[in-house]
Amino acid sequence: MPPQPASSASRERVFTSDGETPALAPGELAALRAAVNSWRGGTLARSLEKLPERRERFTTWSGLEVPDVATPADVRADPLRDLGLPGEYPFTRGVQPTMYRSRLWTMRMFAGFGTPEQTNRRFHYLLEHGQTGLSTAFDFPTLMGYDSDSPRSLGEVGMCGVAVDTLRDMEALFDGIPLDRVTTSMTINGPAIVLLAFYVALADTRGIPRDRIGGTIQNDCLKEFIAQHAWLVPPRPAMRLVTDMIEYCTREVPRWNTVSISGYHIREAGATAAQELAFTLADGMAYVESCLERGMKVDEFAPRLSFFFDVHNDFFEEIAKFRAARRIWARTMKERFGAARAESMKLRTHAQTAGVSLTAQQPYNNVARVALQALAAVLGGTQSLHTNSLDETYALPTEEAVTIALRTQQIVAEESGVANTLDPLGGSYYVEWLTERLEREALDYIRRIDEQGGMVAAIEKGYPQREIAKSAYDFERELNRGERVMVGVNAYQQQEESNRIPTLRIDEAVQRQQVENLARVKAGRSATAVAAALGAVRRAAADGTNLMPPIVEAARAYCTEQELCDVLRDVLGTYTDPAEF
Repeated sequence: MPPQPASSASRERVFTSDGETPALAPGELAALRAAVNSWRGGTLARSLEKLPERRERFTTWSGLEVPDVATPADVRADPLRDLGLPGEYPFTRGVQPTMYRSRLWTMRMFAGFGTPEQTNRRFHYLLEHGQTGLSTAFDFPTLMGYDSDSPRSLGEVGMCGVAVDTLRDMEALFDGIPLDRVTTSMTINGPAIVLLAFYVALADTRGIPRDRIGGTIQNDCLKEFIAQHAWLVPPRPAMRLVTDMIEYCTREVPRWNTVSISGYHIREAGATAAQELAFTLADGMAYVESCLERGMKVDEFAPRLSFFFDVHNDFFEEIAKFRAARRIWARTMKERFGAARAESMKLRTHAQTAGVSLTAQQPYNNVARVALQALAAVLGGTQSLHTNSLDETYALPTEEAVTIALRTQQIVAEESGVANTLDPLGGSYYVEWLTERLEREALDYIRRIDEQGGMVAAIEKGYPQREIAKSAYDFERELNRGERVMVGVNAYQQQEESNRIPTLRIDEAVQRQQVENLARVKAGRSATAVAAALGAVRRAAADGTNLMPPIVEAARAYCTEQELCDVLRDVLGTYTDPAEF
């Protein structure tokens, strides 16, 4: 016989794990707490006398103390107010009412190396093997706004991503790719306005309407100053570039996610889960505030903001992080910024398994790590996922390694059963407790950032940088002391390891080939048109006009990335990291 609800009509709702079990009344809550205390003093204590626990403290990967057992007494969430249902505010349980029952997450595998022609072949390979969206990695010169023929590019062209200097390279990169049917993600930040202009110009030259192209450009300048350090101009001018792009795409390219607010690189730099959560959301709030100051209406641009989170080793902590992120963002957009549309309150996110968790020691262990991280991302409710390849501590991935990484996602999707129901861990006492704990930690960081004048001011003071540096240092100390275990690194090592695995090698002739191609483009373009286009960009940069239209026109004139970036650096200034740690 199912349990009957208490007779009091004014009973307090504490927690319920499903729609049929009645919530605990105050008396029942007290009885449960007494039962837990009795269990700890009796059954658990007797067991520990015979078999002590493996370690003195149990913590998450980020260092949060983990309870021995979680019960309804540990959870304060109200099922309707704090959890809701999938597709409904505050979106704790997911942003879509059907989640993966209607459509699986987008499977994106990072691709980019060598010349545009080489990466184009990898794009076609991945699409043929079931990938559902393209994700583009650029080489370091491109990330920093330099052409392949720059002295600063020597030895780096095509090495960690694809080299893109002009619209001609973009044409080769997406040769045979239907831009109106495949969404494209581009991982670039400082010079993002130039690369997006190349992509828009490519669609224009192909006759594809701008409102038909879709995708995401990372374009998160703030996390560059916090973590990755691939910037173009100082923080405040960089915010102007991001805002220009959001304003332009809201009008011209409505299917494009104009900023992917990225916690991934913050976490890879050593942040805890709570810091990744807090600093990422605070970055997002700064972009919203910048757009509002521009005079834009929140419900016009907010639906196209997207996020990008790391998925680290601690299975439950990562799941809880995604759930807390959705709840904080929804409430912030509604209560702080006055958003009225549900789409403006939804935190839509891409996720990538943790590159920093991959090990060069016993590299095949990385397959298991990636599988668990991918499962956590799906149980956390991601909309898009990239799974790292086992060989990425050595080089860019081989086709075999990237296929294993893609198949990992497909096995999770088709064989594990986790995509069959909505938010399967919703109501788990431990997951809900951990979601609340991460939410409280993140909100405390956000409060401190607000007290400093917002995220841009906090970055200029070095606050998030110092917090991340301390967390990274603390983690390394734990690892070196053996307090934190990484299999194959500081435990379960092999005396004679067989670490030799196939790796992708980039021919150094790539630079020569790319420089020759660039020389042909420069020789064949109109010098008059280039000078006029660069002049228009310079005037817009100086007078505050939106920079996207003149940069798109400059792309069509085959101006190079560095030519455009040099104009921006000259007018808007350059930046040096204060390195305050």
